[in-house]
Amino acid sequence: MDLGLTPEEEEFRARLRTWLAGVLPTLPPKPSPHDWPARRAYDLGWQRRLYDAGYAGLHWPVDAGGRGATPTQHLLFLEETEKAGAPYVGANFVGLLHAGPTIASEGSAEQRARWLPPVLRGEEVWCQGFSEPDAGSDLAALRTRARRDGDDYVVSGSKIWTSHAEVADWCELLVRTDPDARRHAGITWLAMPMDAPGITVRPLRTLAGSTEFAEVFLDEVRVPAANRVGAENDGWRVTMVTLSYERGTAFVGEVVACRRVLSEVAREARRNGRWDDAVLRRRLGRLNAEFRALWRLTQWNVSEAQGTGGVPGTGGSVFKLRYSHARQELFDAAAEVLGPESLDLGREWTLDRLSSLSYTIAAGTSQIQRNIVAERILGLPRGR
Repeated sequence: MDLGLTPEEEEFRARLRTWLAGVLPTLPPKPSPHDWPARRAYDLGWQRRLYDAGYAGLHWPVDAGGRGATPTQHLLFLEETEKAGAPYVGANFVGLLHAGPTIASEGSAEQRARWLPPVLRGEEVWCQGFSEPDAGSDLAALRTRARRDGDDYVVSGSKIWTSHAEVADWCELLVRTDPDARRHAGITWLAMPMDAPGITVRPLRTLAGSTEFAEVFLDEVRVPAANRVGAENDGWRVTMVTLSYERGTAFVGEVVACRRVLSEVAREARRNGRWDDAVLRRRLGRLNAEFRALWRLTQWNVSEAQGTGGVPGTGGSVFKLRYSHARQELFDAAAEVLGPESLDLGREWTLDRLSSLSYTIAAGTSQIQRNIVAERILGLPRGR
């Protein structure tokens, strides 16, 4: 992996910086973090600006509607947009960062043509229907059933922690289509329209007061068989593609954000006198080394994905495991610097600290990631 920049990549960065400097001052004010319909509109508006400027789906394959950018261009885009304070993907997270890439990798030509352009243009939002109340971290224990009835699947069951369900148009849904098959075998990946009859969405309020997650109840919901991505009962393999994107590249931009926050925390410590604490300085120095190493690992994972057809490898689990804990440590350090002010929900970093608690659970718990690292990377025997 060559970490130097070519003249073409330097030109790309300069052009992107110029565009960001011109477009960011024209954006409307950000909506309340608790108003998800308004946040959806804001996030889709930003996505449309990216699309019109040629930056949407930058690293997606050209035949999927993307630009086919190099890994370095992708990373430069993430660095520069974060440094400039550009909006995050927000409500577009699922569609842009793992449902869309999964369809690009596994979908038919018709499916790619139907679902990918609206994601890139900022016209449709996706949610993720994977987790279930009784399955916990054991995704293969899902019980939501889908029986074939003519040209449709009829789906019944429930999902929980369904990201952005209350504002989504589509759901990447895992269902069990063969209840008699072994656990990982009888699963199918479906694209479910969220306006189909029989769907009930109940938002879940988080510790921070937001409702980006929801319970979703499915009562005889009819999903066209044409919406199946991959073969029937081959959903576990397709799911591994989805999870590879979710763990391997979906958090890339957040590493840049954490490095920026770390610099701000250090400045705040100097301002309020906490910088005299040698233990705190060592803590911040170690976090700086952590995030520098995570950025290098990110570069490796993105480059590896490019060399293997775009699908991230198991190195994503290494990244996800360490990043989850480093993020928690970062915002714990921020709370130490703020002192009593860290209890104020209106104070910068407080909501981030609360949300960081979920990172060792979201996208696969740390225990699951350790199992993957042990078994698939280190070659250790499966635990009993």
